[in-house]
Amino acid sequence: MSFIAINDLVKKLINKSEPKKNNLKNGKIYVKIKRQDDINSKPYYQEFLIPYKEHMNVIMILMYIRENPVDIDGNEVKPVAFEASCLEEVCGSCTMVINGKPRQACSTLIDNLEQPIIIEPLSKFKVIRDLIVDRSKMFEGLKKVRAWVDIDGTYDKGPGPTYSQEIQQIRYSLSRCMTCGACLEVCPQYNDITNFVGPYALAQAYLFNLHPISKNFEKHRLNYLISKEGIANCGNAQLCVQVCPKSIPITDAIAELNNSITKYLLSLLTR
Repeated sequence: MSFIAINDLVKKLINKSEPKKNNLKNGKIYVKIKRQDDINSKPYYQEFLIPYKEHMNVIMILMYIRENPVDIDGNEVKPVAFEASCLEEVCGSCTMVINGKPRQACSTLIDNLEQPIIIEPLSKFKVIRDLIVDRSKMFEGLKKVRAWVDIDGTYDKGPGPTYSQEIQQIRYSLSRCMTCGACLEVCPQYNDITNFVGPYALAQAYLFNLHPISKNFEKHRLNYLISKEGIANCGNAQLCVQVCPKSIPITDAIAELNNSITKYLLSLLTR
């Protein structure tokens, strides 16, 4: 069984074994949502009581409030702004902090949560409104590590270069990243003081270093990763792998990058 299959199986078993924690208030779900009217406003909390339905997820709560924007005291309020797209834990857009942990609202079941259910936006990003955050700096990080494959005519048309099944499996596991931001939320080294590019970008740098065409830019990536924004900022807290919804082996990728950087620096000394 592959590394990814084992990780996914463990994750499913943990979720299945998690006890039901629902403490309903008269058949309703007690929810507290951290809100912010715009990017310059001060945040505040609003409380809601939501009718319970079996197999509800957090997205269903937010959709109910959108259709029935009434708080716990019966006051009509503005609908809660949030992002969602695929509703099957693929796009990452609905990632938010739920009961203190970054999770995808579409795959987080109400039955597995303590009440009150506290829903907050990701704290490592600027809040645009309510639960919507600006993730643009994640894409800036991907630009810095050249997380793409250049189509430059290096190879003739037709079948391209191949790589081993082992490398295919590693690349597949790394390619599952959906830039949800969960790893950045829990990373103690990712902040405005260190300017650390973050664990997701390190994993993607390793992914593209393994590509037969994109590896031509390996030195570019390694030069960036030895800068003040790079790999030296990683404190090996390993929280990123604990919250990653896709079980991406981020710390394994970082370890391999460390090896590559060491060899690269030694090669510079022996020139």
